[in-house]
Amino acid sequence: MYNQPMRLLEITTSILLAFHLFWRAPRPASIRFLPLAAFIVIMIHFAVEGYRWQMIPLYGLTAILSGLALVGIDIKTLASILTLILLALSTAVPILLPVPRIADPSGPYDVGTRIYEVVDESRREIYSGKDEARRFLIQVWYPSEADSSSERAPWMADAKIYAPAIAEHIHLPSFFLDHLALVNIPAYKESRLAVSSEPFPIILFSHGWNGFNAQNTGQALELASHGYVVVGVQHTYGAVVTVFPNGDVSLNNPEALPPDETPTDEYEVTSQKLVNQWAGDLGFTLEFLTAQNNDASSPFYEKLDLDHVGVYGHSTGGGAAVQFCGTDLRCIALLGMDPFMRPVSYDVINNGVEQPSFFMFSQSWADNAASRNNELFNNFYPKAEQPLGVIALDGTAHYDFTDLPLLTPLAPQLGLKGPINGKLVTTIVNDYLLSFFDLTLKGKATDLFDTQIQKYAEVKRIK
Repeated sequence: MYNQPMRLLEITTSILLAFHLFWRAPRPASIRFLPLAAFIVIMIHFAVEGYRWQMIPLYGLTAILSGLALVGIDIKTLASILTLILLALSTAVPILLPVPRIADPSGPYDVGTRIYEVVDESRREIYSGKDEARRFLIQVWYPSEADSSSERAPWMADAKIYAPAIAEHIHLPSFFLDHLALVNIPAYKESRLAVSSEPFPIILFSHGWNGFNAQNTGQALELASHGYVVVGVQHTYGAVVTVFPNGDVSLNNPEALPPDETPTDEYEVTSQKLVNQWAGDLGFTLEFLTAQNNDASSPFYEKLDLDHVGVYGHSTGGGAAVQFCGTDLRCIALLGMDPFMRPVSYDVINNGVEQPSFFMFSQSWADNAASRNNELFNNFYPKAEQPLGVIALDGTAHYDFTDLPLLTPLAPQLGLKGPINGKLVTTIVNDYLLSFFDLTLKGKATDLFDTQIQKYAEVKRIK
């Protein structure tokens, strides 16, 4: 995923207005009427690219200059300079809050995506305040064969609800990210599964506290394009918000994870209930996928390799992945990104995991050596039976493992990323992610985990 500072028609509008204003009065007719051309471009932009509030100053300036052109007023040099300054300020807003663009994945497959509502009648919901079964969403990204009728999928379903919730979570006004509803991804909505003589391995993803299932879409697309069925689990009441197909909206329940200042024992007992529930979501997702694999009417009928299941997660979701793999041997391989260990049960921390495992830390988390989280991880890791290592990425912060830093060039100032280049982070993380699951689920050899080889200068091997 990367920033697209302004879209084509937005850029065209700015160029037309700038060209008009740079030309000294008196302007020839062809230059004097450029704002009218910009106005026409704006009308096309509304129809093709879509309105967004960040462009309002530019819309207004275009309308004013077009009106002046129509009545024959040719603004003088001083007015042109002042208007150019206004144009620069008007253009800055959409640049600082761009429409994100998800980069095309590198694999040979197109990618399809489907969203399912899942209800686990065997478990009760513990965070809704109601006596009801556990209910959550999953989003599946899978190898696909798109055709001319295939419809591009949005980055997030129900973006008009998700975007304000995400904005408020990162301390922005609720309307600031409304343009996320304009983002489509290089994947196709409910397109057909790719033809293959072999079933596809499965990778489960667990998001972090106040995250959402599509927060790591770039990674999901990359994995799916290389022949994996990737399933993002939306943990209701732990996610920033959950919107069900019938329109029900479940907000994050802040009481599910205690405040940081809570005494250690109380915090960890309470948070362990949360991660146990999330691990249960991962387990029931596999049961749901098993049913899909056995259902002749399912698009995934007999195409899911349930003997080769990888699990990874970020932050609290990384803790859920550790908890699940430590208690359920259907997990074949475990990867954690800044895994939050405080909610992991003491049994799993003390006993480790049997599966091949690998962990990536941001510099901000790795450098906090005295943290309770690092204390627990350092107790856990030596018990891992098939460890492939622990690395830290220089210049990264916690959210560098997600798509969120690329919402805006101001991400470092908002605490959403470290100083390292975002595209480089994506390259490194995707390389480790794909190489790890290729090795553990497909048996493809790689030297990326060889301690004697340093492929990336930004990667520091911790263990």
